[in-house]
Amino acid sequence: MVEPHKIFNKDKALEYLLEQYGDSVKKLAYTYVKDWSLAEDIAQEVFLTSYRNWDSFRGECSYKTWLFKITVNKCKDTYKTKWFNVQHLFETLSFKLKSTSSTEQEVILKSESRELSEHVLQLPIKYREIIILFYYEELKIKEIQELTGLKVDTIKSRLKRGKEKLRQMYRGE
Repeated sequence: MVEPHKIFNKDKALEYLLEQYGDSVKKLAYTYVKDWSLAEDIAQEVFLTSYRNWDSFRGECSYKTWLFKITVNKCKDTYKTKWFNVQHLFETLSFKLKSTSSTEQEVILKSESRELSEHVLQLPIKYREIIILFYYEELKIKEIQELTGLKVDTIKSRLKRGKEKLRQMYRGE
């Protein structure tokens, strides 16, 4: 496997990163924004940002961690926009009224344990983020620390509390 930093042409490096991490970036964005089309837009922005900032990558972390950090930041930026808040409210109301999901969402939910996925997506963002990065993306605590800027103890605490909240959901509490 060729590492992107050994590829001199940054266009080919971007192609490699898209191929290796495109789906993971989109899924991570979805866990934040809970909207596939918005997650796709964010994923495109992530790869455009990585392309523009290719020369600033210092190799202090893996490419996956670097892309995930950009993804998390883009998602947080999206949360800050007024458009997102209005859109999110509209979609929440539409979901409650229709109670249906898109085919793509159903496929993703069935590919994972549907019930677990639904519960994870119901967690508050601070727990959801850590659970997904640790269990779904299989990042180590140190990588999550680099990605989020949180202290190790905070990550462990959120991981523990997130798991406890999931247990409570399963018990119906």
